[in-house]
Amino acid sequence: MIRVLDLTKRFDDFTAVDHITLTVEPGEILGFLGPNGAGKSTTVKMLTGMMQPTQGTAEIAGYDILRDPQEVKRRIGYIPESGAMYESLTPAEYLDFVASLYHLDPVLAEARFNDLLEIFGILHARDQRLSELSKGMKQKVMISSALLHGPEVLFLDEPLNGLDANAAMVVKELLKKLAAQGKTIFFCSHILEVVERICTRIIVIDRGQQIIAGTAESITRDTDSASFEDAFQRITGVRDVGEMSNDFLAALERV
Repeated sequence: MIRVLDLTKRFDDFTAVDHITLTVEPGEILGFLGPNGAGKSTTVKMLTGMMQPTQGTAEIAGYDILRDPQEVKRRIGYIPESGAMYESLTPAEYLDFVASLYHLDPVLAEARFNDLLEIFGILHARDQRLSELSKGMKQKVMISSALLHGPEVLFLDEPLNGLDANAAMVVKELLKKLAAQGKTIFFCSHILEVVERICTRIIVIDRGQQIIAGTAESITRDTDSASFEDAFQRITGVRDVGEMSNDFLAALERV
C-alpha cells in the first residue's frame, strides 16, 4: 500500500507539490491526474526515491521512503514518463540486467521476460538492439522491466505513451488482473477515458495541491458535469474547448 503524509517539494520559491496527503490500498488502481505542471511526475519521483521531499514523508509497502529507500525500491515497479535505456543492449540483455539488480534467479528471470515479451508481441525482437526498435517497442520493454520482479506496488507515469491500440489493451488488462491479486497501482495519465475505465479511485491535483478525490462517477456528479471529461475541465479551470476552438477559427477567418 501507499501512505503519503504532508508531502511537499519546493524549488527555491516555487512549490511544485504542496502538502499532499493520500492513501492507496492493496487492490486499488489510483488515477493521479492533473494538467501539465500540476506536480504529478514530481510526486511520483519522490515516492520512488528519485527525489527528496522538502517536507513530509510516505510509506510504500510498509517502508519509509526516507529511512528505508532500498527496501522501498525492492518492492516497487516504476514506468517513467520518459525513461532512458541502454540502447546498445538487446531487450533480452536489458531485462537480464534488470533481473540481476533484483537478484532474480537467471533461469526464472529469462522465463518471465520471455513470457512478457510474448504477451506484448515482441518476442521475435528479443535479440535486436534497442536502438533498432520503434518507440512503442521500447515502451513494451520498459513495461516488462517494471513487472519482471513481481512488485507489490506499481508506479506508472504515462505508461501508454507510444503504444499501439492492442498493446494498450494488454496493459489495461494486466493492470486489472494485478489489482485483483492485491497489488497497489498508482497511475498517472492524460488519457481521461482510460483513467475513467480502469481506475477504482481518482485524485485530481492542480498547482501542486489536491483539488478533489473520488470515483469518476462521484467527481462527475459532485461537479454537476455531463461527463468526467467536463468535470476535469471545470476542476482544472480550463475554458470550454468548443468555445476556444470557435475563437481560434474566427481568428483564422480574420487573417
